[in-house]
Amino acid sequence: MPSDEVIHPRSVFPVSASLLDTQQAFDSVAADYDGPLGNNALIQRLRARLLNTVITRRAPGSALIDLGCGTGLDAEWLARRGYSVTATDWSPEMVKRARERADRAGLQTRMETYALGLHQLAQLPRADFDGAYSNLGPLNCAPDLESVAHALAAKLKPGGLLVASVIGRVCLWELALFGLKGQWARARLRFAPEFIPVPLNGHTVWTRYYTPREFASIFVRAGFERVSLRALSLFVPPPYMVAFAERHPRVIDALQSLEDHAGAWPLFREWGDHFLIVLQKRG
Repeated sequence: MPSDEVIHPRSVFPVSASLLDTQQAFDSVAADYDGPLGNNALIQRLRARLLNTVITRRAPGSALIDLGCGTGLDAEWLARRGYSVTATDWSPEMVKRARERADRAGLQTRMETYALGLHQLAQLPRADFDGAYSNLGPLNCAPDLESVAHALAAKLKPGGLLVASVIGRVCLWELALFGLKGQWARARLRFAPEFIPVPLNGHTVWTRYYTPREFASIFVRAGFERVSLRALSLFVPPPYMVAFAERHPRVIDALQSLEDHAGAWPLFREWGDHFLIVLQKRG
């Protein structure tokens, strides 16, 4: 199947209004997403930790699925290092940017792109991937994460890995920031049990937050087991506080060092703006 394949979004999963809202939101920001919105200095720190985990646990030459590839920054980075990446995203405009990135870099043979949502993984032509990764929370937008987990299990070899950074429920910075302002509804936002509307560029991204235990349990039921877990943006502030980070670079470096050391400790690893989890398909 060619790397510019576009599969009709209504072909398997009925497209709900919330899915279309999310698609339109990311379409609207695709042109500028490589800048401060989608790749500021704090986001780059998060990206680096997931990518380092991927290359530590899977050798070059491995076949990987990028779940929610965005503009293809991670896919290009891995393809340049010899990985075979199948990059997928629900936003056609994001996929267009990712495809253009692969073309400019001459990576078409190692970086395929598909306009597929997480709810359409069954339509990928291969079923022998060595692993998958998802950076910066695309799995938080999956309308039925249980179905995604089962579909992914069907696409991975026995022993295949999922490396995911997921937006968590307990962000200490957020609780402190909005609690001190008396904005209690905003401080409690992540604890809602259902999907909530998150504004993006005048549109809406429908998002559900997870604890690591909630997230892992869904994948365990689909045939995975947890390998590792650590907090991201636990002591380092979340990406939307980049202005603060730019004013205090030495403080951020010190907090990053502390987080790198303590972020995998019991209890601490349950918190953070994101958490980084590695799951392995039982074989």
